Amino acid sequence: MGRSRIGNWPIPFWFRLAHATNDLRVAGFTWTEMNMESVHPAQSLFLNLIPVLPVCPMDYNREITLVDDRRQIKVDMAATSCLFIAMGLAAFLVPETAAVAVMSVDLGSEWMKIAIVSPGVPMEIALNKESKRKTPVTIAFRDGERTFGEDATTVAVRFPKNSYSYLLDLLGKKLDNPVVKLFQKRFPYYDLVADPERGTVLFQHDSETQYSVEELVGMLLHQAQEFAQDSAGQAINDAVIIVPGFFNQAERSAMLQAADLAGLKVLQLMNDYTAVALNYGIFRRKDFNETVQYIMFYDMGATSTTATVVSYQLVKTKERGFVETNPQLSVLGVGYDRFLGGLEIQLQLRDYLGRKFNELKKTPNDVFKNPRALAKLFKEAGRLKNVLSANADHYAQVEGLLDDIDFRMQVTREMLEELNADLFERVKLPVEQALKASGLTMDVINQVILVGAGTRVPKVQEKLTEFVQIELGKNINTDEAAALGAAYKAADLSNGFKVKKFVTKDSVLFPIQVVFERDMEGTSTPKQVKRTLFGYTNPYPQKKLLTFNKHQDDFSFNVNYADLEHLPPIEIDVQLTGVADALAKNQGPNIESKGIKVHFSMDESGILNLVNVELVLEKTVTDEELEESTLSKLGSTISKLFTGSDEKAEGASEEKPVSSDESGKEGEEQKTDGGEQPNKIEEEKVNTTKTGDKKPKVVVVKEPITAKEERQGVLPLGERQLQDSLKKIETLNVFDQKKRRREVALNALESFVFDAQNKLHTDEYQKAATKDEVTQIKNTCSEVSDWLYDEGEDAPVELYDQKLSELRTLTGALYRRVRENQERPEALAVLHSMINSSTNFLAGARNVTVQATEGGMFTPVELDTLDRVIKETKEWKLKMEGEQAALTPTENPKLTVKLITEKMAVLDREVKYLVNKAKIWRPKKSKEDTKDSEPALNKTAGEEETVDEEGVVEEVLEGGEQEAEEVTTSTPPSTEEPEILALPPAEESVTQPQDHTTDKKKSDDHSEL
Repeated sequence: MGRSRIGNWPIPFWFRLAHATNDLRVAGFTWTEMNMESVHPAQSLFLNLIPVLPVCPMDYNREITLVDDRRQIKVDMAATSCLFIAMGLAAFLVPETAAVAVMSVDLGSEWMKIAIVSPGVPMEIALNKESKRKTPVTIAFRDGERTFGEDATTVAVRFPKNSYSYLLDLLGKKLDNPVVKLFQKRFPYYDLVADPERGTVLFQHDSETQYSVEELVGMLLHQAQEFAQDSAGQAINDAVIIVPGFFNQAERSAMLQAADLAGLKVLQLMNDYTAVALNYGIFRRKDFNETVQYIMFYDMGATSTTATVVSYQLVKTKERGFVETNPQLSVLGVGYDRFLGGLEIQLQLRDYLGRKFNELKKTPNDVFKNPRALAKLFKEAGRLKNVLSANADHYAQVEGLLDDIDFRMQVTREMLEELNADLFERVKLPVEQALKASGLTMDVINQVILVGAGTRVPKVQEKLTEFVQIELGKNINTDEAAALGAAYKAADLSNGFKVKKFVTKDSVLFPIQVVFERDMEGTSTPKQVKRTLFGYTNPYPQKKLLTFNKHQDDFSFNVNYADLEHLPPIEIDVQLTGVADALAKNQGPNIESKGIKVHFSMDESGILNLVNVELVLEKTVTDEELEESTLSKLGSTISKLFTGSDEKAEGASEEKPVSSDESGKEGEEQKTDGGEQPNKIEEEKVNTTKTGDKKPKVVVVKEPITAKEERQGVLPLGERQLQDSLKKIETLNVFDQKKRRREVALNALESFVFDAQNKLHTDEYQKAATKDEVTQIKNTCSEVSDWLYDEGEDAPVELYDQKLSELRTLTGALYRRVRENQERPEALAVLHSMINSSTNFLAGARNVTVQATEGGMFTPVELDTLDRVIKETKEWKLKMEGEQAALTPTENPKLTVKLITEKMAVLDREVKYLVNKAKIWRPKKSKEDTKDSEPALNKTAGEEETVDEEGVVEEVLEGGEQEAEEVTTSTPPSTEEPEILALPPAEESVTQPQDHTTDKKKSDDHSEL
């Protein structure tokens, strides 16, 4: 564990032992009070001699919280000595074992929130460089530099074309998409062009540079990763990213590619309302039972509004072979308005202010045709919207709006509500959609909880209350709930943490169907058949199996959205080849085709995947053929052991017995738990007749079918495009790193110069410094300061480091003298206390040894050694104090803190040895006691003969008892439990009950004595 410290001084072991007054676990260690009733009287007398010395001043009425990666503990200072608390804090500050932290990113249209989970930090919002909890989702490029957040919004006012915001709605969309057209109408100063290969949106930054939406979002995610790493103090690669629930397949795939560009490993794409619901549930898990509770979450963000009906209840799940009862949330219904949010209110207000300015006719220019003026009005409209949410009226004012003309106008809340009357009428629509999708009514909804900054608008709350007719809940953090819920999910998905299980079931918003053609008898025109794969509001993650049993040749089918005309008609075109060859290879009177089975899955991120395609056939075989096949497989397996070959011969197939007929309708849909894999052997079942006669056995043969996917909608970034984007982003990242490195070096040099100049004016530094030192340091600092202001602004980083190193060398001796003078008195006081306590300890030990009739606790050599060390320490202390007093403050000290610490360590070692010996000491038994115990020993020996099988166990326990006692008294027991994430109150603070088996054995032994 390392030596505990108090302040700058180590805490002696026996001080720590004496002050461990309670059973308390700190930072994974357990400190236990000696059971005074179970120790020998000599030991009790000896332990009472150990002094209780408060070494540090502290407020005894306060509470201090010690937090580690497993639990949170509050310690009452009135009941625990300050020395023990310092020991606990020191144990807490011991470096932790390496563990992997995780993060979540709530990347909204306007703001970005990042949450982290790391060892010792259950759930926390990561702060940005301005120490704020949320960051504007804005990125700007100006004069070769890239800025994010607040700095980028500053650039946006002056150079709006070089700053990019509200990017989320552009992911996974082509240039002709209506959402893109609306974006161009809202922000006309952007130059948008189509990607020549994909048709997606590109920002034309300048004549040579273009940025795709995936690249810009990837830069923002990389910045979020840096914020998280700065907060956690370690590298973070695993993340859960929050996306709007209405994101389709193309949008989700685009987000995953943006995360790849940022260097993040995405554990899951999590819907925003699911993350909010999980955050609500983990803090209220004790309130849930088998009875279903229905909660509605109403989320109005910057660009969209969502209403979600969620159910909570306890369900039984099978985890690691055991049935457990865990809370579960299920998304039952979702309603949304993709264009209703705070941004639309802000734009309405911006346009209103612009029209009022034009009506003043102070300039012939139109404010709507000037990008900079429009950006200024947009920023002021956002500020005004926030102020009017809490105030009845406020003034809009912009300096130099256009042609150096200022603009000032009073705006009331009533005016704002009149401007957006049409928007406020749409507030109830998502609620109606969510109720319809869930099949519920407002009568069964227990609570409506507000989420998102847009719900702070009074008119929104008024309209919503009129419709739901219940009081609105405001008991969660509207800004951070989603990020914290996703962080809990990230910890659950990570291998480095263990959290209490909370099952989440999401819901499909866009039904997905399979469309294929089937030949009809009596007509040459094939019939188009549609089969729903994932229906509306189906839960996911889930796997589905589709069977085609009428096709005898290669064919294709399409996977697309059902009954959603505004989405691309065909998402995936699947071409199946090798069907005819597979059927021809498996022809015979004893073979029957069961169709082509296509396996689909929708994962936790809502991404549809084609798992595999296979031809399934049933083959009737005799016992001899089955035995021959088994021997052949056995020989092949033995051969592979020597050849190391794991590859199957081309066209090889597996035979599997079946228990039932798998035939069905064309395009039949089946649910699968784990998804059947090709060449997987099924359990054999033998069919028998009533008379016991065996029938021929039926096995299943599965032949893999080649499937080629061709996406017809928005294409993802190609391999070449992906590599080009990675190089572009890496170049910008390297430039930013060099820029930050230079800023850090410059700030360090400037800070050191100012600090050195200020210190020379203080009394303690003036006393410790010679005149030459003061003159040289002042002159050097002045030279460096003048150089920084004249030509040092453009100097390389290496020159900054060189000058800082020279200054540290110049001031090093002076700073060391001052530091020694400051810390020496405290160190000497601690040494003096140790000497006095050691002297009292030695006197008590001698007294215990003299009083002992036989075999004392300590030998004379041991006591003489401690006496010698105490005397030497006293003499050394007096000698060194005299030599130090003879020195002037400007001379280098002879009595250093390091020397004092070394003497403390020697004294601590000697006393520690005697304390350990005292705790394990046992007095020798007299002859009379030995005779009295002989019958009991004989009885015990007889019992051991009857339980001979357990003799080994008894021997191990008895032989290891003393060793176990030594470990318990000298070092705190360690735990081999996996890392436990303490997420209050979802993960209760748990202190495992201490095993008192060893103490009980001690008590029994002493009772015999």
